Amino acid sequence: MNLIVAVTKNYAIGKDNNLLFHLPADLKFFKEKTIGNVVVMGKKTYLSLPKRPLPNRTNIVLSTDTSFNPTEAIVVRNLQELFAVLKQFDSEKIYVCGGASIYNLLMDYCKKAFVTVIDEIVPADTYIKDVEQSGFVLESESESFQENGHTFRFKTYINQNPKNF
Repeated sequence: MNLIVAVTKNYAIGKDNNLLFHLPADLKFFKEKTIGNVVVMGKKTYLSLPKRPLPNRTNIVLSTDTSFNPTEAIVVRNLQELFAVLKQFDSEKIYVCGGASIYNLLMDYCKKAFVTVIDEIVPADTYIKDVEQSGFVLESESESFQENGHTFRFKTYINQNPKNF
């Protein structure tokens, strides 16, 4: 299983249930990585999507809200159900894509983390754990890019000791 996220230098990912930045290059990267694969997210992330479900992907939503039952996604209520469903798929084709509680809950199970790092600190209300302090080591890092006034780079991390599910 993989993690895919865009963060600031202090691991902020959102504010008021929205992304902090609009970076077309990052959205393209996300699409290229996840298209044809499985995306795992929480209810708030699912509801925040401009187009639901994410097209050409298996959408899995982890939510304890029993009244939440979108027919176009697979809904699971707990980790046990999630892991049972995920066993049907190649773990390399599974991408955890938000929000913060889902990232933090599943980070230890991810073998790779694809992290877009925006070289800023901005007002935010949603953060994830620092992957480098969570057992991941840097495998590769792109050159810096500039878009919409923001500087960012793509980093790939490997988890040194991922948990099995």
